Amino acid sequence: MPTPVLEARGLSRQFGNVRALNDVDFDVYPGEVVALIGDNGAGKSTLVKALSGNLAVDSGTVLFDGKPVELSQPSQASALGIETVYQDLALAPHLDPVQNMYLGRELPVAGLAGKLGFMRTKEMREKSRDAFNDLGATVRSLTSPVGEMSGGQRQAIAIARAVHWASRVVFLDEPTAALGVRQTKNVLETIRKVRDKGIAVVFISHSMPHVMEVSDRVQILRLGTRVATLDAQQTSMEELVGYMTGAVSGPGRETGPAREGNGS
Repeated sequence: MPTPVLEARGLSRQFGNVRALNDVDFDVYPGEVVALIGDNGAGKSTLVKALSGNLAVDSGTVLFDGKPVELSQPSQASALGIETVYQDLALAPHLDPVQNMYLGRELPVAGLAGKLGFMRTKEMREKSRDAFNDLGATVRSLTSPVGEMSGGQRQAIAIARAVHWASRVVFLDEPTAALGVRQTKNVLETIRKVRDKGIAVVFISHSMPHVMEVSDRVQILRLGTRVATLDAQQTSMEELVGYMTGAVSGPGRETGPAREGNGS
């Protein structure tokens, strides 16, 4: 068995009287797509924040390539090659797509000019355009503020940014929620391309058809606990919904990496 690129063991987090995570386990292997599903309040967002350095947990261990790591800041996750697209997208509305792509990662020119704030603007623009083209995103303008763009365009920019910078793991939280049919198809195809590069993709979605279409494995949370891990090719939407709602009980069928050896 290969080693998970990212693994959680016994994560717990409480907010007042609400136990958002209750001894949760999670794993994702190189070169696979794992769907993380659950009803509202199941703990999906809390788990993603814990695994991307945006939230401290009360107890439990996070492992990266089999070794315990401390993820107390997003910069620590980014340094490991972990990127996340949240539902709020985290874009700066007054900046253009290129500036958002390189926000905090700007490319200064060499020498004194770089120290004075001059950037390799042409290079950043060309690499941004390539990233958007790879995604199949139609970005209206590379020089207009993203706040003036449609929800679908903003979503595409945020996804392209995460995919561009992720080298090991990318979390996509409802990446198709604001997209039309064509853009949704492009995003699902991009997920497959990223997976085939050996990068692990964690796909959080309420769309069961999209989950079934693109995922290798499905991990299901209910009331802050992982209740099942299923092979996407050996389950059904009815079974997934049953675990989400509690209509189906039991530990579920634990599975290893569905695409064994890929990306390892």
